[in-house]
Amino acid sequence: MTKTVWVINQYASTPETGIGGRHYLLAQELAAKGLTVYLVMASFHHVLHSPVSVSGRYKLSKAGKLNIVQVKVPRYDDAHSGRRMINWFIFAYQLLGLKRFITDKPDAILYSSLSLVGFLSAERLARYYRVPLTFEVRDIWPLTLTEIGGVSRRHPFVRLLQWVEDRAYRVSNRVISNLPGAVNHMVERGMDPTKFEWIPNGVSVDEMDQNTALDNQFASAIPRDQFVVGYAGTHGVANALDNFLDAANLLRKHTDVALVLVGRGKEKERLQVRAKEEHLDNVLFLPAVPKAQVSSVLRMFDVCFIGWKDESLYRFGIGANKIPEYFFSGKPVIHAYSGGADPVAQFGAGLTVPAEDPEALAEGILRLYRMSQGERDTMGANGKRAVLERYDYFLLATRLQAVLFQEKPAD
Repeated sequence: MTKTVWVINQYASTPETGIGGRHYLLAQELAAKGLTVYLVMASFHHVLHSPVSVSGRYKLSKAGKLNIVQVKVPRYDDAHSGRRMINWFIFAYQLLGLKRFITDKPDAILYSSLSLVGFLSAERLARYYRVPLTFEVRDIWPLTLTEIGGVSRRHPFVRLLQWVEDRAYRVSNRVISNLPGAVNHMVERGMDPTKFEWIPNGVSVDEMDQNTALDNQFASAIPRDQFVVGYAGTHGVANALDNFLDAANLLRKHTDVALVLVGRGKEKERLQVRAKEEHLDNVLFLPAVPKAQVSSVLRMFDVCFIGWKDESLYRFGIGANKIPEYFFSGKPVIHAYSGGADPVAQFGAGLTVPAEDPEALAEGILRLYRMSQGERDTMGANGKRAVLERYDYFLLATRLQAVLFQEKPAD
């Protein structure tokens, strides 16, 4: 008999509404393995670029073999809006109604944070159906709220979230995270360490292999006669792109080096204004491209850049989608990072320099520039091998299936 999985992530999306990404791709792979999969998400959240309209409480659609359930929630202005927190409770309440909406009884339920409130509903559903419950942590809350947001641990809302987090570690059958070091925090909060499984973010190798061509205007904008250090992704505060521009300022006299930023985000306009005011002629901003064209963009870079804030929270590791995408491109990565479990260093896929240290970043870029093409190719090959062996969503879905159903992973 076909087994059914409910994958619940309030902030999931499809390629049509957002980026698709981790849960969409894992769910697609599970469905391809013959499971009946329901991916449950909110009708609106701040990461979506095309929110859907839901006339009733729920909307069911199909993406190939995958069932998509969108739960109606109110809209809010941005990530820092108080209404976003209210949506957590509304989404949690609406989850309980899935018993009447989804006709296929689950054999396993996966609930993914960072919205912790909904875990309580997922727990009730798992108890109602008497099925295993897996809790996933992609962003450690309320630790993020206290360490980065500066909110007091004594705040009533933080105390509530802390109670839910601790409960989730205690009552879940299994706990997974894309942060390799998160297990240390979880054990400190009372989790049995044997429950934990690290399942990183990855890539769909088939999707990345499509290599959809760029339009001529976009492709011609990227310099061909310079050493291109490129960033492709969201332009947000967490991406620490001011550090990239600071390094560009230090590299002015190296006219053979160009820094290119591709994507969109709340910080992009400010960064563009800054680059213009500081006459950073070695910096080029380009628009975002469809996901199918990301591989084509990365292949035009000589080096891929990713950076982070210098925050203690990264001691547990990182789960960026960009890293496996960068690795798959076969290009070396320059990684401005001061946290734990660094995959760039682990796999010899580039250079790591301290976070928010523009002098170190500029020197790292020049070090890569001065290397032979063969040395850079070796780094790129190391990264691509890591993807094929560790980060392919086909492989990750196999591991996830074993976790969900308490099975022994296949060799």
